[in-house]
Amino acid sequence: MSIDFYNAQILPYAGIIVKICRAYTNSQEDFEDYYQEVCLQIWKSKENFNQESEWSTWIYRLSLNVCLTLLKKSKTSEKLKSEIQQPELSEESKVFEDESINQLYVAIKQLTEIDRAVILLYLEEKTYEEIANIIGTNPNNIGVRIKRIKERLKKLLDGKIN
Repeated sequence: MSIDFYNAQILPYAGIIVKICRAYTNSQEDFEDYYQEVCLQIWKSKENFNQESEWSTWIYRLSLNVCLTLLKKSKTSEKLKSEIQQPELSEESKVFEDESINQLYVAIKQLTEIDRAVILLYLEEKTYEEIANIIGTNPNNIGVRIKRIKERLKKLLDGKIN
């Protein structure tokens, strides 16, 4: 990957990639692996960008797909390891100076994989149509889904459910 491509096509969208990778990882090491893999996949598949959507939308979708794929591989690997040995408990990594943001990410990580993606896109102020396009669903159900996600997050943050 050339430094020019990284600076022009990836770096301006690093915030998007960071937020998505952070939502699907629990350690700094995993985060760095996910981030690197997303960047690599962007570079490898840049020729597949067909300009039917904006570059940022494509980055979101590709980042989500890479993270979900890595998460599935990780779960399979953890399952195999747990059959062999007792799993190690990992401590939540605190990457933001603001404790409330750290708590929000902890709550977001308790959502389903798709709900995590939806709320991250919502927090990025994407329209329901953009969210539906990235997730690959109908825009009509995004509003209802966001309302339910907000209610679940509120309960999680208030400590009413686990």
